[in-house]
Parts: sequence; C-alpha cells; structure tokens
Amino acid sequence: MPWTVDRGLSTINNQSKSYTRMTIQEAQQTVDQWIKTNGVRYFNELTNMAILTEEVGEVARIISRKYGEQSFKESDKEKNLEEELADVLFVLICLANQTGIDLTEAMKKNLEKKTKRDKERHHKNDKLK
Repeated sequence: MPWTVDRGLSTINNQSKSYTRMTIQEAQQTVDQWIKTNGVRYFNELTNMAILTEEVGEVARIISRKYGEQSFKESDKEKNLEEELADVLFVLICLANQTGIDLTEAMKKNLEKKTKRDKERHHKNDKLK
C-alpha cells in the first residue's frame, strides 16, 4: 500500500476545490513546484531547520493544551492541529528536497530497520499491555 497524503488542489493551483490522494513522491514534487512557482527558491537548510523547529513547537503547544494539562490561552484557541502538522510536513519535505533525499525510499528503509529491530520487542513490553 503506498504512503499517501490528502491535499486540496485548490490551495496549490487555484483551480476549483477538489481533493485527491498523493504519494510521498508526489508530495515532494508538489512542494518543489510550489517553491519554484510561489516561493522563488528554497530557504537554506539552516533556516528551514529553524522553521521546522518552530513548527514542531506549535504542534507541541496545541497537543499540550488539547491532550495535556495546560489550558488554552485566548490566542491559542484558533490554532489548528491539522494545519500545524501540515506545516511540519511541508518544511520536512523542503529539507528532504533540498538535500536530495527520496522520502519514499527513506521511509521504506526506516520501516525495514524498525521491523528487524523491534519485531518482538513491543509485543514483549509489559508497559504496552
């Protein structure tokens, strides 16, 4: 089963709103095209790493308030986890694109590594029962 991400095409190419599924490879191509069309160029890797850290912080802020013990401030109530996760994914894809990483292949290798290493480990973990 291919890895997919839902996207609204209207936000990318200003056509009527329709939804489709895309593979990780297609997401990498779509982000690359968006950068070349709308973003002029990629920010450098260090800037994108800082942006990624900032976006992950925004995800953490929402999760700590929605699922954790922190309460929402008025200014946080409009924050949307879906949008913030998409921001993280976008910047992560930017970093992969500009460093020449094929995320589909990287994910396959990562899952193979985890399967080999952890195949029995989690089933034997009493903390997970």
